[in-house]
Amino acid sequence: MKYKRILLKLSGESLMGSSKYGIDPERLEQYSREIIAVKEMGVEIAIVIGGGNIFRGVQAESSGIDRVQGDYMGMLATVINSMALQSSLENHGMYTRLMSGIKMEQVCEPFIRRRAIRHLEKGRIVIFGAGTGNPYFTTDSTAALRAIEIQADVVLKGTRVNGVYTEDPEKNPLAERYTNLTFKEAYEKGLNIMDMTAFTLCKENDVPIIVFNMNDEGNLIDIIEGVDKGTLIQ
Repeated sequence: MKYKRILLKLSGESLMGSSKYGIDPERLEQYSREIIAVKEMGVEIAIVIGGGNIFRGVQAESSGIDRVQGDYMGMLATVINSMALQSSLENHGMYTRLMSGIKMEQVCEPFIRRRAIRHLEKGRIVIFGAGTGNPYFTTDSTAALRAIEIQADVVLKGTRVNGVYTEDPEKNPLAERYTNLTFKEAYEKGLNIMDMTAFTLCKENDVPIIVFNMNDEGNLIDIIEGVDKGTLIQ
């Protein structure tokens, strides 16, 4: 087992499955199975989920909604997704804790770094909702920040493709996959892996990032065991 404590970053869009919006029950169930399989290996797991399947703050301005207000709406969308994943995991007997960057005691705990680490040490799956609690920060930035705070070994960014490519593989089937990159190479090549805030946080704190396809069953386990199933940036 290569990693003891991980931060898994999932996009909200990935929860849509084949739908155009919302949460696909089959995709949610698949993700739960993958996470549980890794948990049973003894890995400590923290998770950050986006909210793009429900609302994207950056799109709010075109609707006449103030950017800050839109960002907070997006944060609340991530809490909805986090609650859905929490419920799915608990239906399988997992112990979880949902911690929020915005106080909402009826549904989740406020994020407190030491408490989050203690939950992980006790074997609970910790889900971080509501981003950082601040506007202008993406869930990628949240993932990077929380990974650093809980001293995770790696950020695993689950996407629809199996790594970082020279071009968008969904548009160009001849695009080539990178197996390893340095942060400097990724920056110089202009590769769109994470937003620059998240990328810089990981670079300056020596937290590696692995981009992989979360939709292929078994990939998450393979990554934990060190199998080459994505792109490693370090």
